[in-house]
Amino acid sequence: MPHSTTAPHSFQVRGACPHDCPDTCSLLTTVENGVAIKVQGNPAHPHTGGSLCTKVSRYTERTYHPDRLLQPMKRTGPKGSGQFAPVSWDEALDDIAARLNVIAARDPQAILPYSYAGTMGLVQGESIAGRFFNKLGASQLERTICAAAGGVGLVHTLGGKVGMRVEFFAESKLILIWGSNSITSNLHFWRYASQAKRDGAKLICIDPRKSETADKCHEHIALLPGTDGALALAIMQQLIVHDWLDHNYLARYTLGWEQMRERALQWPPERAAAVCGIDASQIESLARDYGAFANSNQAAAIRMNYGLQRVHGGGNAVRLIALLPALIGAWRHRAGGVLLSNSGAFPVQRAALERPDLRAGRASRTINMATIGNDLLRPTSPEFGPAVEALIVYNSNPVAIAPDSAKVVAGFAREDLFTVVLEHFQTDTADYADYVLPATTQLEHWDVHSAYGHTDALLNRPAIAPVGQAWPNTQIFRELSRRMGFAEPCFSDSDEDLCRQAYGDKVDFNTLLDQGFATLPGPEAPFAQGGFPTPSGQCEFFSQRLADLGLDGLPDHVPNHESAGSSQTYPLAMISPPARNFLNSSFVNVGSLRQSEGEPLLEMHPADAAARQLQDGALVRVFNPRGEHRCRLSLNDRARPGVVVGLGVWWRKFGLDGHNVNQLTSQALTDLGNAPTFYDCLVDVQAA
Repeated sequence: MPHSTTAPHSFQVRGACPHDCPDTCSLLTTVENGVAIKVQGNPAHPHTGGSLCTKVSRYTERTYHPDRLLQPMKRTGPKGSGQFAPVSWDEALDDIAARLNVIAARDPQAILPYSYAGTMGLVQGESIAGRFFNKLGASQLERTICAAAGGVGLVHTLGGKVGMRVEFFAESKLILIWGSNSITSNLHFWRYASQAKRDGAKLICIDPRKSETADKCHEHIALLPGTDGALALAIMQQLIVHDWLDHNYLARYTLGWEQMRERALQWPPERAAAVCGIDASQIESLARDYGAFANSNQAAAIRMNYGLQRVHGGGNAVRLIALLPALIGAWRHRAGGVLLSNSGAFPVQRAALERPDLRAGRASRTINMATIGNDLLRPTSPEFGPAVEALIVYNSNPVAIAPDSAKVVAGFAREDLFTVVLEHFQTDTADYADYVLPATTQLEHWDVHSAYGHTDALLNRPAIAPVGQAWPNTQIFRELSRRMGFAEPCFSDSDEDLCRQAYGDKVDFNTLLDQGFATLPGPEAPFAQGGFPTPSGQCEFFSQRLADLGLDGLPDHVPNHESAGSSQTYPLAMISPPARNFLNSSFVNVGSLRQSEGEPLLEMHPADAAARQLQDGALVRVFNPRGEHRCRLSLNDRARPGVVVGLGVWWRKFGLDGHNVNQLTSQALTDLGNAPTFYDCLVDVQAA
C-alpha cells in the first residue's frame, strides 16, 4: 500500500549488538524514511530485557558521525600523518590486488591479516575474509589479545568454554564477582545479580580496583594484580582443613583431587595473604562464606571475567577458580558453578565459513597478534620466515590496543610495509595505512552472532542502506578475491548465504528470521552428574593433556613477570581496564561518550601520591623501561595502595603526547594460551 509523502514511513528492524561484550544484546532499530533514528534493546529478548548500555544506545551517533569514512582513501603524506585523498573503489582495489599478487608470487606468507572483535559477527568477521587468506596462503593470525589464557584454562579444566547459564545467577545465594566490573562490562548479568541480592544473596567483589560493581557489593577484596591463583588455593586449603567439602561429588565427578589436595594444603591464608596484599582474615571469611554451601540445598556461584587472566599466570588462575565449584558440589544446582564464557556451547561451523581446505595442504606460519610490535620489525630469517610485507587490518585498531605500542608504531611506520585498513573512522591504525577502505556499521549489513555471556544465537538484519560508499567487509573481500583471480564458487556466497552456513542445521534459521534470536538447547544444571566435555568426562584437577605438553598437569599460582614489590625502581603495579564509556578502543571518538570520560586519567591511592608529593588533578608522567605516558592524576579510593589504574583504551591521538597506556604494557605472554599480559606491568609516577 503506498505511503504518504508527508507522514514519516517508520518501522523497526531486529538486530544484534556486534561489540566485544558478554551480553550480545538483541537490538531494535527504528527507521524513518530510510534513516535510523533510534537503537534500543529488544524487550522480547529475555537477556536484553529492553535495556542497553550507554554506549550502544547511542549507536546512531556512531553510524552518522561527521567523521565517518564514506569513500576509499589513498595515502598522500608520510605514514602516520593521516594525510589521504579520495579514490574510487576500482582504483583502490585494482592497486591493492596488484600489489598483493606481486608479494604472493614471492611468498604469500609475507602477507598477514590482523583482525579481532571490532565486530563479533561470524559473517563480517572471518567468513569471506577467512576464505580469502586461506586461498592466498597468507600467514595465519593467532588471535589471543583478549581471552586466550582463560579460554585454554577452561578447556583443560571443564573441557571447553562452558559454564552455568547466566539467568540462574538470579537464584544464587552467594555470588563471587571475580575480576569483573559487571556494571560497566556485563550489564545484563548485573541485572540477575541484583535480583539475587534483593532476594537475600551475598555479593562479594574480588578485584584490585574498587570498581562501580564493588561499590554495590556487600564486600570488596582488593588483591594485588596477578595473585588470584594464590587466593583460590587458599580458599581450597580452608575448605579442606574445615571439611567444607562435597566428598561424594569429588569422588564421582573429578579427576586428580588427591594430588590437588596436597598442593592446596601448602597455601594457608597467611601465605596467600602475603602474596595477595590482603589480610588473612579476609581469606578465612571468604572461604567460610563459600564453604557454607557445601552439601547445601542452596547455591553459590562465581562470575569470572577476563581481566584476571591478563597476567603471566592467567591461565592457571582461571583453572584454579574454575575448580572451586567441584569442591563444594556447587554444580549440583542450576544456580551454582562458575561462568567465564559459554562460547563453547555454540555449534559454529567455522570450517564451512572459513574454508581451511582452500590452503590445499600448504604450510603456513602463525603470528601472534599480541607480539605484532616485535614481529613487524623482524627481518626475514630461517626461524621467522619472510618479513611481513603486507598487512590487512579489519575489525581491529592495533596501534591503539596492542601492547608495547612504541614498537607497534615503529612497525606500522615502515615505508616498505603495505598496509590496508578496513574501518569506520580514521583511527590511530588508519593513520598508518596506504589505503583506508570504508566499512559498514552494524546497522548496514547482515550478520549472525554467538555469545559468551549467555546461550542465545542472534541474527542481525540491515536496518538502513550503507552510508556513503561504505561496503560490508564481505563485499570488500569478495571484490579483492575476484581481482586476485580466485574463481571458487564460495567467493560468490551472499551474506544471507553465509548467515545460514554459520550454524548449518544446528540452529533453526527460520527462528532467527522470525524473532531475531534462538536459545540453544541444554540442561539447566549441565554438570550436576558430571558429564564434563573433558577427555575423562570429569572435572580435571589434573590435566593429562597439559602434562603431555611438558607442563604441570596440576594448576598452581604463577607469579607475574613483573611482580609488585620486586622492583624499587618501578614499585607500582598498573592495570588498564576499560573506561566505563568505552569498549576497548571503540566509541572513543563518539563525542558524547568522550565528553563523559573527560580525559585520560590515572587513578592512584592518596598514600602513594603523598609519598611522591603529587596532588589530585596534577599532570603526571607514568613511566617504565618501555616508555612513558602523560595524563591527569585522579586521587580516590578506587586504586588500592601499590596499584595505579590507567583507564583505557583511549586512542593515542587523544593523548597529551600522542600516547596511551599501551606505551607501558609489554609483549610478554601468559602461561597458557600465548595471550598478552596487559595487567602485569610495573611503573612509577612523577609530576610531569
